[in-house]
Amino acid sequence: MAYFASKTRYDHMTFNRCGNSGLLLPAVSLGLWHNFGGGGDYQKMKDILLRAFDLGITHFDLANNYGPPPGSAESNLKNILQAELSTHRDELIISTKAGYLMWEGPYGEWGSRKYLMASLDQSLKRMGLDYVDIFYSHRPDPNTPLEETMMALHSAVQQGKALYAGISNYDAEQTSHAVDILESLGTPCLIHQPRYNMFDRWVEDGLLDVLEKRGVGCIPFSPLAQGLLTNRYLDGIPKGSRIDSESIFLGEQHLDPDTMVRVKALNQHAEQRGQTLAQMALAWILSRKQITSVLIGASSVSQLEANVATVHNLKITRDELAYIENILA
Repeated sequence: MAYFASKTRYDHMTFNRCGNSGLLLPAVSLGLWHNFGGGGDYQKMKDILLRAFDLGITHFDLANNYGPPPGSAESNLKNILQAELSTHRDELIISTKAGYLMWEGPYGEWGSRKYLMASLDQSLKRMGLDYVDIFYSHRPDPNTPLEETMMALHSAVQQGKALYAGISNYDAEQTSHAVDILESLGTPCLIHQPRYNMFDRWVEDGLLDVLEKRGVGCIPFSPLAQGLLTNRYLDGIPKGSRIDSESIFLGEQHLDPDTMVRVKALNQHAEQRGQTLAQMALAWILSRKQITSVLIGASSVSQLEANVATVHNLKITRDELAYIENILA
């Protein structure tokens, strides 16, 4: 059955300006880190992506190594783009990254120009695209001059293989230096993608201040702490959950008594707001003025719909923020 995009897809999504740029991003973006690899249910992937677009999500975020196996998320996206969304390419923001291990040998990871340019070419081929909207350095490389890494991002933009340059997992000092280099080259740093959630707040130690001062957007990943900031583990470990599947990102050790006391208290406050814990956790991040968008994952259409509904209740009062802070403390 042919796909026809919803005519109301832009009616309810909130769009925010990305730093000092002209680019607007949806408040909620979809990341393909999990659940879109080669061994997944292709029909489910397609259903999630198309429903996301119908809900106003215009930004799909990937990296070269997303899978498993590495590269398969990009390949699956290609099939969906070509079959269902080819006429909507100019409505989409598609991003990818390079920095983590992708292939064997000394040129298969980190931040050298050799690796970044080769990886971008491979990503474009896997996705069947002429360009990506955002190309990121996925992590800083301690052994490659930052100038070389940023020059590679600049070259990607100059060659028309990417429209914007971004960085991910850089600390405040590294970010400031990277922004300086990119500005000197004439390719501003559009956006930073850090890990950020109620239980992992390292970005508040200087990074958010740097981004605000330099006019760089921010799109956090893992906003729900890999599922910890949801109601999924309130009564133990359900069968088929991330912990039950022996995920390397979330383990049983994360459900310690102190953490679960906080999770249950947060869940109770979310219910008082008329939200799920996940929705409140997303709204909490989006309440920060430096945040452009928040990256969610999805394993089902219903989960996607529930989290996107966050945009209907984003207001958090100062008193609420103080109350949440007290719980987290």
